[in-house]
Amino acid sequence: MGPTTILIFGGAIALVLMVIGLIVTATEERSLVDERLEYLEDQGVPVIPKKAIIGDWVGKQATRYTWGQSLTRSLARADIKMKTGEFILVTAVLTVLGGFLGWLLGGGAGVSGGDSTVQILTTIPGVLIGAAIGFLAPILYLKRQQGKRLVKFDNQLADMLNLMVNGLRAGYSIMQAMEAVSKELPAPISDEFRRVVQEMQIGIPMDVALENLTRRIPSKDLDLLVTAINVQREVGGNLAEILDTISHTIRERVRVKGEVRILVSQVMMSGRFLAIMPLGVIVIMYFINREYMMRFFNPATRMYGIPALIIGAFLIMIGYFLMQKIASIEV
Repeated sequence: MGPTTILIFGGAIALVLMVIGLIVTATEERSLVDERLEYLEDQGVPVIPKKAIIGDWVGKQATRYTWGQSLTRSLARADIKMKTGEFILVTAVLTVLGGFLGWLLGGGAGVSGGDSTVQILTTIPGVLIGAAIGFLAPILYLKRQQGKRLVKFDNQLADMLNLMVNGLRAGYSIMQAMEAVSKELPAPISDEFRRVVQEMQIGIPMDVALENLTRRIPSKDLDLLVTAINVQREVGGNLAEILDTISHTIRERVRVKGEVRILVSQVMMSGRFLAIMPLGVIVIMYFINREYMMRFFNPATRMYGIPALIIGAFLIMIGYFLMQKIASIEV
């Protein structure tokens, strides 16, 4: 094993360890915001956050731009316990690591001799696709977590409204009803209303706390609820009856969404099957006729084989997203 190979594997191990360290930091059970709110509420010992010079500097620079502010909101909406700078660093490390692995798989470690320029050119597609996968993986994970949390929140809204209506009819104030929601219902709706209650307890007005909630949870049903509460506080009225009507509307919308999901499930499953089928064909052909499949990766033909695979994968992804877009119906 030569010094170049040792250096390559050492760099790969260092990158993997860096990613693991950032992930461990990101999976802490509580965020710094929750700890500070608890301190202000309970007048406990102040929490001294751990210093992360690089991550804080990157996050500070990123939030100066619109995309950095949007990323910060997305992290809050997905409830990922990670700072903006930490997420950017993880994405950068995964991008470099993906490009490095693509370079290795493309034969970059074996580049030598007079034809090294040609071999380097043949590794460029592998580097690009590996870097693209490393860059898109955390972003797609963030979008997936954000969507899952929003769906779960919307499904809990009707039960939350019933609990608030019963509390208001029993003589609770609206703040006491929200506190009951934060204690009785499961996450994520309990976590969000716990934060609303904590913000109001430290002196933040209710309308501002509810506005912060709608910023974290981009739900149309939640916007309707917050608007009803704000209007009732301004002009008066029976809030329990208003919330009961909204609860009925939300339940009907959830029912219609379920019916639509059943009707389009066949199209969505067809899109997923058609996207996975080429990969299955490649695996089967590899075991049946390995020599034929290896023509895509042989040094003499991979300049054409690897780009062909990349273009095919790109077209499959476009077809998959188009089918999912067609099957996605707003209710």
